Amino acid sequence: MLNVRLQGNRIHVGDRFAVSFQRTLRIPDDGNQYPLPPGLGLLPIHPVAKYRRQAPDWWHDDEFFIPMYQREAMWLGFDGADWKPNAVQVGVGGIDAISGEAWRPGLTTSPQNYIVCPDQPWLDGINTGSGLIRQFVAMPLGSGYTIEGQLTGSERTGGIQFVVFEPKPGRFPDRAPPGTRRPSAAAAFEVPVRPEVELGLAAGGRMEQEIYRDAYGIDTWDGSQCAAVSVHIVNSEQYQTMTGRGAPRTPVSARVYTLHGLPWFALYDESRVDIEGSARLATVRSTAEIDRATTGRTSPDDQPIAVTEEQMRRLKGKPPFSR
Repeated sequence: MLNVRLQGNRIHVGDRFAVSFQRTLRIPDDGNQYPLPPGLGLLPIHPVAKYRRQAPDWWHDDEFFIPMYQREAMWLGFDGADWKPNAVQVGVGGIDAISGEAWRPGLTTSPQNYIVCPDQPWLDGINTGSGLIRQFVAMPLGSGYTIEGQLTGSERTGGIQFVVFEPKPGRFPDRAPPGTRRPSAAAAFEVPVRPEVELGLAAGGRMEQEIYRDAYGIDTWDGSQCAAVSVHIVNSEQYQTMTGRGAPRTPVSARVYTLHGLPWFALYDESRVDIEGSARLATVRSTAEIDRATTGRTSPDDQPIAVTEEQMRRLKGKPPFSR
């Protein structure tokens, strides 16, 4: 099994792969399609083992936890080596975020239930296809908003799951070429804290992001050389009780950010092929859709915003690049 360790605010698996949880703007859930929002700093990650006495009994010592606020959005940032990539499964509350199927460690091609990193530098939400995802947004567990709740009828797993696979020996070089570097983390904005409740992951607005087909083939990956990682999500009250620290301040709103002319992003790589969307994930109702059905209203943050051409930053080629 691969070694799993926490270094700074990244979980490292094996020699090359790492995942971080990037705070970001929650894009409007208004039926429009938005480009990639920026990274606004890394969410803190803590090992359960360090807080064993404060953690729930059912958590395991080899797991981790992060804090989030209600209706806060995030994206997953992946560090890896293009000279020797990894295959990665991603689950949200026991649902595969790529295929929409029940979470089962192990790679499949029909449908493809994994991504390849760093070819896929980030993942902002669940795979709904046609170059679109639904943004990861934190919502209360037990409310019926979460992806898990809608697809399983219960909300018992929560959190985020990963399984990271090494390639088979001889498929790629064993040493990094000279000059290899890693992406740098973005700085966080400071804004007032708002109240929160216990959280899971729900589906937010539509975003333009392709999920790439595995260009190497499933036979490339070694099912015996892998590691599973589980990350719980706690609200700020739980976080402070467990760690004695206050949760990070919430990011600025997408509307305020955009009115100040700050950048949005688009990633272009015509050499890569987008996989098909998950029909199951496409049935998940977004937060705004549930809001309208239950209250007849939507959040003011779900009103449309206009991103100008001058604000767009177009990223091309292979990572690392910052966002």
